[in-house]
Amino acid sequence: MKFYKALLLLITIAAYSAKAQKTDQPSTKYDQHKVFNPLFYFGKGNEFRSASGAPGAKYWQNRADYKINVALDTAQHRITGSVTITYTNNSPDALSFLWLQTDQNIYREDSRGQAASVIEGGRFANTSFTQGYEIKEVTLLKNGKAEKANYLVNDTRMQIRLKDTLRANGSKIQIKIDYAYTVPEYGTDRTGRLNTKYGWIYDIAQWYPRMEVYDDVSGWNTIPYLGSSEFYLEYGNFDYTITAPASLVIAGSGELLNPTEVLTPTALKRLALAKASDKTVFIKDSADVVGNNDYIKKPTLTWHFFCEKSRDVAWAASKAFVWDAARINLANGKKALAQSVYPLESGGNKAYGRSTEYVKAAIELYSAKWFEYTYPVATNVGGPVSGMEYPGIVFCDYKSQTGELWDVTNHEFGHNWFPMIVGSNERKYAWMDEGFNTFINKVDTKVFNNGEYYEKTDEQQAATGNFNDHSDAIMNTPDVIQTDNMGVSSYVKPALGLTILREQILGEERFDYAFRTYIKRWAFKHPTPFDFFHTMDNAAGEDLSWFWNEWFMTTWKLDQGVKDIDYKDDDVTKGALITIENLEEMALPVTALIKEENGKSGTVKLPAEIWQRGGIWTFPYKSTSKILYVTLDPDHLLPDINPENNSMSGILIPKGITAANVIDSYLNAVGGATKLKGVKDLTIKATSKLQGTELVAVTKYKTPDKESQEILAPSFNNFVVLRVNIDADSIRLVQFNKELPIRKEDKSLAKAKYQLFPELEYGKPGYKIELAPNMQVINNELAYIVTVTNPNGVRVKNYYDQKNGYKVRKLTDVTNATPTDYGNYQSIGTGVKIPFTEKTNAGGYPLELKVNEAVVNSNIGDDVFK
Repeated sequence: MKFYKALLLLITIAAYSAKAQKTDQPSTKYDQHKVFNPLFYFGKGNEFRSASGAPGAKYWQNRADYKINVALDTAQHRITGSVTITYTNNSPDALSFLWLQTDQNIYREDSRGQAASVIEGGRFANTSFTQGYEIKEVTLLKNGKAEKANYLVNDTRMQIRLKDTLRANGSKIQIKIDYAYTVPEYGTDRTGRLNTKYGWIYDIAQWYPRMEVYDDVSGWNTIPYLGSSEFYLEYGNFDYTITAPASLVIAGSGELLNPTEVLTPTALKRLALAKASDKTVFIKDSADVVGNNDYIKKPTLTWHFFCEKSRDVAWAASKAFVWDAARINLANGKKALAQSVYPLESGGNKAYGRSTEYVKAAIELYSAKWFEYTYPVATNVGGPVSGMEYPGIVFCDYKSQTGELWDVTNHEFGHNWFPMIVGSNERKYAWMDEGFNTFINKVDTKVFNNGEYYEKTDEQQAATGNFNDHSDAIMNTPDVIQTDNMGVSSYVKPALGLTILREQILGEERFDYAFRTYIKRWAFKHPTPFDFFHTMDNAAGEDLSWFWNEWFMTTWKLDQGVKDIDYKDDDVTKGALITIENLEEMALPVTALIKEENGKSGTVKLPAEIWQRGGIWTFPYKSTSKILYVTLDPDHLLPDINPENNSMSGILIPKGITAANVIDSYLNAVGGATKLKGVKDLTIKATSKLQGTELVAVTKYKTPDKESQEILAPSFNNFVVLRVNIDADSIRLVQFNKELPIRKEDKSLAKAKYQLFPELEYGKPGYKIELAPNMQVINNELAYIVTVTNPNGVRVKNYYDQKNGYKVRKLTDVTNATPTDYGNYQSIGTGVKIPFTEKTNAGGYPLELKVNEAVVNSNIGDDVFK
């Protein structure tokens, strides 16, 4: 799931698909009065929700307990059964009607979700249809009396109109519903079934009518289920049984109560070993799957599960499952069980053979850091769903491998804290579970196995994608956030906001205490966004209203820049006066790295409060020699949309140095013009990783005007991430196996992007080269900036290392372009050197291409570029 999201963002921020217009330095948009508005908190606390962010003295929430009994018909792919709901009205209000969720109705052809789906589909769109819930009977049980319910089903909601009101403050009613439905093959990527070599896999969720939440904020929460928005559910206990063919293994939320009735002696023995082992133990191995004989020989078996203090339950079933498990170690000697079930073809050490290791690590790390895991079992299911979370069980793509499998497993189990333990309203506020979860994912990925899959994000490079002109503010419902923005607004941006709070504003100790306080206060309760904001303010001891407003309520951007370097009394020995500016609407703290000509360096940290005085700030620095350079945000931790102005050198370019001199130095550094002209064709093979998934890139050049690049994901059946073929004026572009048209104005951009040794052309008529008066800082080294305008008007900024002459960065001067950095220059056998590392960014994820082979003059045929 995350891999595909990253690929999509990589494509959308590619230089040749950017708008073909030049970028100019914007005038300042900053207004401190908007940022530091004292009236952000417009409400006040009450007896239900305290102004401090804690549940109030009279906080209440209703309760729903479930008794479910169903049968799975694998021939017809149908579930039939009944649910009995014991509903407790703890509110101060008498209820004359009740609302339930009937989520399976989204799979009807006439559903509101289908009508509201875009034509081109998407992750949450239907690919086939069912009849949804087939409600056979609804009965009310109250005070020992049973009566048929007066009910109305409207799309994904059911209203039950009561003859007698359900009294306030603890009154109960029981609702029994007999129902059936056909399991959709693709169920909005949250449920479904998959036919594998050894049998069907069923990922079963939203499989029983569920109570809507009645709360003190909105009363009944009845927003329909449209696909992208998830769920808001009451807490209670779940007692459920599943009757299915005896050859199936069934894994479900909670504890299996009758293992001796459904498992063979061999499986029971292996399960006992797993519960005592920190290493993965097979309960059903590959031989058992192939032989299909390790099960109790009866037509059907009934599996009985119980899940306590939960908001939902889900389960999976298949005779194709390999099943392994290991012990989870919690605090004070408590134990739980990590287990994985997956098809045989998904096994192996690069894939689900490590799944249980990942489950165990994720649960132990989250428990130690934030709040202890509350379920007896944690199950990872490899099946048709790409990534979806339920209490104590998650569904992950059976094709996931290596870092992608860790990422999706870690992410989905993080949801057992948000929203399974902290029960926010996902239907309204996706960021309160997806964003918080993405944040804790990054914290524990950095720790897991010494950072095996940790990839540091360059927030500056990611900023143009994450803070683009079409962004949606975080504080929107998921169904309002546009599809292309969902990953940023609900996942990436809220997680980055928490990271900035933790690392740049509060510090880890204050943040972690406040965040744990929020989890503890609202465990198994229903917080609102302002409960979170108030809790963080109070527990951390900081008025963060300015931050909540700019980060969560707006689409403001950040642009910090160095404006001037001066010296006290014009004497470099008396110290420097450094002026910085805030050009966009957002305010954040400042980190400035300052290096002097005498070799000394220092770091200055300034709080966001400096911007209360306006958009320009001057601070003193005790230097004793001339400032070599000042760089803001040297570690690229902030989403600065214009990092070009983050650095300034106090050293002017020496007289006599021209743009032509710089270009000549580069050409000489990489072998000389004569040798470069001798390269008639070149093939470069490189590898990279995107979210743990290996990519293979092959780039080919043939003079004078042919280029091609192909990037594939081998583990995804050679999925075509990108294919570009340039043959003179003919350009073909393939993205996601689909050929796309290229706008006329973008053809020049594409040719400029992929041109081999473009510096050889710069002396020809029609080219204009300009040397900037000041040097720039690239990777803490000074670099000359040469702006090149080609005959088609395409402008490119090239950065050349002052010392060795190598080109270290290229930036096409169009909106939304991201820089490409070059390094590790090596000879390719003809005296010519090329960079063996190329760094860019894919939707907030680092993408580093590493060359492993370069072949010169192999007589590449012209057909390659067609």
